[in-house]
Amino acid sequence: MGRMHSFGKGMADSSLPYKRTPQSWAAKHASKEVVDQIVRYAKKGLTPSQIGVQLRDSAGIAQVKNITGRKILRILKHAGLAPETPEDLFYLFKKAVQVRKHME
Repeated sequence: MGRMHSFGKGMADSSLPYKRTPQSWAAKHASKEVVDQIVRYAKKGLTPSQIGVQLRDSAGIAQVKNITGRKILRILKHAGLAPETPEDLFYLFKKAVQVRKHME
């Protein structure tokens, strides 16, 4: 959350690690295994951001790109499982519908 009267973002400012190599505990996962997990989660109906959170929390994979060389959405596009509309646009539509519903 940003500050009102300054430019700082406070303690919650997240930044990617400087090193592009995977951590030692995440390096034990093979690239093929991670791709298979991503495809499995996508078939269950999870969005790309939910897949990333799931991999981070359960498998300890902080950045999929560091292990596989590709981002989650590119992996899904290659497998033919990418959503038709971008995720951020989908949630904007969803929010607009909720606001319109609230106004009525």
